[in-house]
Amino acid sequence: ALYVVNVERNGKIIYTWKGNQRNTHIGLYDLQTKQNEHLYMFEKNLHIISCSINNERTLLAVSFCQYTEEERASQHLESVSKYLTLLIEIHPINNVRVLKAVDSCVRVQFLYPVEDRNASRESRLLLVSEDKYIEQFDIHVVAEEEHKVVIQKSGQLPRAKVVDDLVWAQWDMMEQRLFYIVPKESKSTLRCVQFYPDENFNSILESHLDIAVNDTPLKLVNFGYDYCQDQDVASKYLNLQVVTSKTGGLCVCCSLFSDIPHEIIYSIYFLHKGYNKTFTVSLERTESHQLKEVAFMSLDYYVAAYLPGQFLHLLNIQHPDLLCYSLFLTGEDARIDTLQNCSIRSPWVSTVLDCSAGSLYDVGISDSALLQFLQKSKRDCERLAALHCALLYFQHTEDLEMQIIRWISENLSTCHSFDPLQEFIIASLYCRMCPETQNLDKLLPYTSLHDWIGVVPGVICATDIISLPVLEFQNSKGFWEKLNSNLESVKYAEPHLHYHSNLLRREWRNLSEEVRSILFCLLFCSFWDFCLFTNQREERRTTAYLRNIFENAKKYVLVYIIFTPSYLHRLVPLFEEEDYQQQLLMGLMVAQLKDHLMRHLQYVGKKKIDQIVLDYVANLLNLVHRIMKEVWRRYQLHSCVFCFDERGSAGEFAVFHIMSRILEAANGMCMPLPPGFHTLHLGLGVRCLPLHTLLHYIDNGVLQLTETCVRKLLKDLDDTEQNEKLKFSIVMRLPEALGEKVRQYWNHPINANSIARKYVKLLLEKLGNRQCSRPMPERLSVPVEFLPLNYLTNMLAEIENQGVHPYEKQDHVNARFVEETALKHTMTLLGLKYS
Repeated sequence: ALYVVNVERNGKIIYTWKGNQRNTHIGLYDLQTKQNEHLYMFEKNLHIISCSINNERTLLAVSFCQYTEEERASQHLESVSKYLTLLIEIHPINNVRVLKAVDSCVRVQFLYPVEDRNASRESRLLLVSEDKYIEQFDIHVVAEEEHKVVIQKSGQLPRAKVVDDLVWAQWDMMEQRLFYIVPKESKSTLRCVQFYPDENFNSILESHLDIAVNDTPLKLVNFGYDYCQDQDVASKYLNLQVVTSKTGGLCVCCSLFSDIPHEIIYSIYFLHKGYNKTFTVSLERTESHQLKEVAFMSLDYYVAAYLPGQFLHLLNIQHPDLLCYSLFLTGEDARIDTLQNCSIRSPWVSTVLDCSAGSLYDVGISDSALLQFLQKSKRDCERLAALHCALLYFQHTEDLEMQIIRWISENLSTCHSFDPLQEFIIASLYCRMCPETQNLDKLLPYTSLHDWIGVVPGVICATDIISLPVLEFQNSKGFWEKLNSNLESVKYAEPHLHYHSNLLRREWRNLSEEVRSILFCLLFCSFWDFCLFTNQREERRTTAYLRNIFENAKKYVLVYIIFTPSYLHRLVPLFEEEDYQQQLLMGLMVAQLKDHLMRHLQYVGKKKIDQIVLDYVANLLNLVHRIMKEVWRRYQLHSCVFCFDERGSAGEFAVFHIMSRILEAANGMCMPLPPGFHTLHLGLGVRCLPLHTLLHYIDNGVLQLTETCVRKLLKDLDDTEQNEKLKFSIVMRLPEALGEKVRQYWNHPINANSIARKYVKLLLEKLGNRQCSRPMPERLSVPVEFLPLNYLTNMLAEIENQGVHPYEKQDHVNARFVEETALKHTMTLLGLKYS
């Protein structure tokens, strides 16, 4: 059988097997080329403990057990060392040098330089002793005739002590760093040594852990597997593993002892967050011999705690604060067929080494299995965790996004403790935006929840605040820079760094009626007319502020329209109209998000921040449009649905309900919606709802009256009794300024009477105390023998002649219109027929 004994940084796997004559062979497998290479053979049956090859593949370090205790006793070999560590020249196979001959187990590991570096004539080798120390050997080689590479010095090799008195150590072969723990009084201290390509190394991290490690044997992680280890004393070893993530996450995972049968306890120290979470899991119907230690695996964004046959706990490394972001699986959902024991290690991200079988596996989260779990879950905590996992782990996958939107549309009423639309929108924006700029993940919101009062059945979680680790480095990039940034954000109260809509909501609500009146005045008159209309300085300042917000918002709407695929516009009939309320909200959001980012990302620059905000708002509007597209496609609606000649179908009613939930989610987050959303929503409401329900929705703000929809409704519907009732109910609910614009599209006596009265009122207000200079009866086409009406129409004509006309865009509204409307109204009241 083949057994994997080590995995090097370049992805090459060292393995061993027994030959026909019980010889022990060592081979090398290249993951990239899929090629095997035979490295060395021992002409006897040996238990290989550890093995490593240098980057140039010229030297091989091997540690093995020469004899078992029984063989030593039977052959009287007490004076012979039990363990032997060799350094072998293999280019070609030549000299063999003994590095250690001791009775304690030894592990070996070559250091690797940075990638794409030219071949070096110096190799460095770590030697880890069971006597709780680690030292480094410097090995110089020279090239002789016929490309032979040999060790330069014949004497002892230069060595340097790296660390001693340790009780636990883990090798990170990808980043070339060594984590280790030393006992300190009743607690322990985690440290890290970083090895650099320039042959230097230094201690870069120190963190105090509340873990008792006294009188425990040395436990090594990712230094190979000791097949001679007595499995009966495995419980004496410290079951601990360090997990890092590319976002600067640093976790210490530890399995703890419990006196209670069928109870498993494990802790995750989120050092980059400054707290520790201890989980207590109660197992069901488990035989005592099946209880094993929890195994920990690194899945980049997640750390997995795995107990075969019992549970699989995926903990979110970036956001471990709320338990609902961690996925706890049991039964068949937690089953990993190829990993049925706990003797596993995670050499690097998404890779697992089964130490007992000597096999290496790629491990990942299945998108199909995750979606299936999301669809069948009954608990909110499982749904929320699966939703975040799908968006975080499988970023920018359109097919997955489509299936999630479909699930959301089917489960809007089944999630009680969170709004799936809000979580989908916020989490999707977070996953799309954060990879673009460093530290943006600490400033943008990732959830709509402030806390979580729910529980995960069978799991008890306790959270403890711990001291932050101390970093000592200079000009270090990559992981250490990101970890340091995470620690700095914790020091400055990280939850307060995330942008929150509460500030936006407060400012939105603080827009007083005075400001709203200024807004409508801005929309329906010129800026200079407004300045003449008001003399108050504060009002002029507010007006300029609002105008600036509108101008900025128009830019973002334009970008949204440009970057939204044309097929989306063809499929969903969203109108490219000016929604001033949404533009104001969008402008406020842009201003506040810019200010928030400028406070914390000053080093990025204003131009970059403007681009970030632009992308954020454009992605936000586009995301809502994509939701609409998927819903539209699911219910097979057509773009011609925006008409009022017939009642809506069951599919249209379902879409109307989903749009209402989108609006509710947007209002809850104080989030702008794409242009035309309210028009389409109102149009579906007119088609699908009875009149009393429609008016109830309008009065309660669920449906918003828009100029486009009301104008189309007034023009397209004829004046039957039912339609007149609908039109009149709509017109009476219009804001004053909007009503003035759309009433002209409804040719009805009631509407004409209202327009005439408003026209007379505005003319008389503008007249003030001025008197008419002369009558102008020639303007009237039809003489009327009614002196009050004659006097009124003459005065209105005189005012119009002076250039005062409040309805400049409505040529038919004038003194003659008022006269004819008054006559019609009077004749109607008298029961006479007007001709």
